[in-house]
This record gives sequence, C-alpha cells and structure tokens, in this order.
Amino acid sequence: MEFDFLVPIENEILNYILGLSSQHLGSKVVLHTNEQVPDLDKIDIAIIGVLENRGDKNAIYEVDLKAIRKELYSMYPGNWNATIADLGDILQGNSKEDTYFAVKKIVSSLIKKRIIPIIIGGSQDLTYALYRAYDDLEQMVNLVSIDSKFDFGKENEVIASDSFLTKIIINEPNNLFNYCNIGYQTYYNSQEEIDLIEKLFFDAYRLGEVSSHIAVAEPVFRDADLVSIDLNSIKSSDTGNFMPFNPNGFNGKEICSLARYAGISDKVSSFGVFNHNNSNQESVIIAQIFWYFIEGYHYRSNEYPFGSKENYLKYIVPLEEEDLVFYKSDKTDRWWIEIPFVSNGSNKLKKNTLLPCSYEEYLSACNQEMPERWWKAQRKNSI
Repeated sequence: MEFDFLVPIENEILNYILGLSSQHLGSKVVLHTNEQVPDLDKIDIAIIGVLENRGDKNAIYEVDLKAIRKELYSMYPGNWNATIADLGDILQGNSKEDTYFAVKKIVSSLIKKRIIPIIIGGSQDLTYALYRAYDDLEQMVNLVSIDSKFDFGKENEVIASDSFLTKIIINEPNNLFNYCNIGYQTYYNSQEEIDLIEKLFFDAYRLGEVSSHIAVAEPVFRDADLVSIDLNSIKSSDTGNFMPFNPNGFNGKEICSLARYAGISDKVSSFGVFNHNNSNQESVIIAQIFWYFIEGYHYRSNEYPFGSKENYLKYIVPLEEEDLVFYKSDKTDRWWIEIPFVSNGSNKLKKNTLLPCSYEEYLSACNQEMPERWWKAQRKNSI
C-alpha cells in the first residue's frame, strides 16, 4: 500500500495513549508510528485522517484531528473481535487534486484487501475522492450521504464541499448506480434540485421522516458501498459547533444509530465523516459516531450479497403489473426484494439482484402497492 502518502501518528497522541489503561480502545489499536508500520494482512478497519479542507470556502483553520483521536481512544471498546489500525494522516497536497489522488490510491488499496477505511475529514468534497477509489474495482457504486443539502453545483464549477455531487454524477467513468440522501432539510434545497433527485431516480429522506422513524434508513445502508456524513446535518446543540449554527438536524442518539446501521451493513466498504470545525466539543460526537460504526461492524451477519438464498424464506406477491419476489432472512428477519434482469436495458446490474427493503414494504406490496425503491431501481437498470 502507498504508506508514502501517510504521515505517522503524532507524538502527542502516542504519549496520550501511553497514559491510558490497557482497557481503553487506544491500547487495542495498531498504530502507524515512526518505528512501526501496521501489517495490513491482520487489519479489518483502518482509521485515516485527511488534513484537507480547501474545498470549504468558509474554512479558516487548518484541519486538526488530535482532539478526535483523544476522545476516541479514551473510550472503552465493546466486546469486539475486529482488528483496528490507525494509519495516520494524509497531508494537504500542492493542490486539492493531489490530495484526492492520495485518498483514492490509499482507499482503493484498502478496499481491495477487504479493509474498511474510516476517513476523518476535512471538507466533504473528499467524498468525491472516496467515490473515485472504486474506479479500479469494476463495480457500480451506491453512495449514501447523511446531509442537510444535496450538494449540487454548476457543471463548470470547481469541486467544493457543497457541490461535489454534480462531479460524481457527470464525470467519467460513471460508476454511480444510486445516490441516497438521508436527512435533507427542504429549505436548504431548491425545488429544481429536489425535482432532479426524482428525475434521476435517486432516493431522499427528509429529516423529519427519518427522525420520526429511524429504522426507515436501515435498508438504505444495507445497500450502500460508501457512506459520507456531513457534520452540519447534526444540530448545533448536540455537536457544540455553532459556526455555522444549525438549529435543526439529527440529535446525537440519531446520528449514532445511523452510524451503527452503516457499520452493520455487510456491503458498506468505506465510511467518512467530514466538515469538522476543529472544536473540542464536536470531537466528542465524532468519536461516538466512529465507536458506533465499529460496534455495528462487530455485528455483521454476512448475509446477502455474501450469503446463499437457501437461508431465506421466499415470498411471491402477485401484483397487477407483475409478480414481486421477496426474501426474508431466517437469521436476522431482514427483508429483500428481487430486482429482475432487464435484457433490453443498460443492464447495469448484469443479473437478477436483491434490493434491501423493510417488512412494511412487503406489507404494502400485499396491499397491491408497488414499492417506490423497487420501481426506481428497475427504472435505473432499464434506461
């Protein structure tokens, strides 16, 4: 792997960890130091800092991640068996594009080794670099963004933390199969942007919809490859971040629940938290987000796409248009719906595939209501 792009953990953090007990998380993490490079063959999760925030035009400080590491490593781990490494930091390149290149190379290398990178940013345009890391993996990518905004921009606009989604959609190679926003706030997004989400058959869930029923987001994460969290999607009273001030957003419990859903998903292969404002208060919620992601990883069940359909109960629901096929896991009671192969379409899926869904969507189908996510996935595969 390209350790040349990474600088070791700072001595201040190493000394801090030495002062912790053997029961703290910091004592159980393999660290990249001046004397030691972690053996990646023995690592399941890799933590990487990216000291790049030039994509945020409002950023006035250099990225400092020491407070986050202190908060995270002073926590106690759960009964985890995952091996965690902190690979250090990626420094700012001469340009943003240099930083993107380093992120892409490192993340791609880790994913190929089946290591999940946890990225600490930095501005959220780094999500574009994470997405580009999948270019060499020859797969379509499902991106989930927990964000109050869709982050669209003008086609000729320089990529930035509030406009990176446009570049993901239009730049080649185009490996994006689905984008889903969780927690958007309508007054931060124009009607044209909301209409565009619908036109592209993407998914979006308003803040109130998710807050009132957090479990609605679980199937979304089960189908995600890349998860990106904008810290501005959390309300200021729960982050301690008052620049900018966010009176509405997810609370601490909700954002940690979403992080756990991301961790427990068998499909999520990269995870990033961005737009940190360097405050010690915000470091606390970031550390807890990471803790819950790792907690979720511990409880992965290795079901679809890694499991066999033999371990599922099959339900066929006849609708007027066509028969829908559902599968229920006899291990976790989770549900999937089959997306059939379309021979005359773009064939992005190449074969019949299973789309995660909820029990409520199965009940709706039994009432002759076509699940919206099934319809959108079918349309994306046929155009």
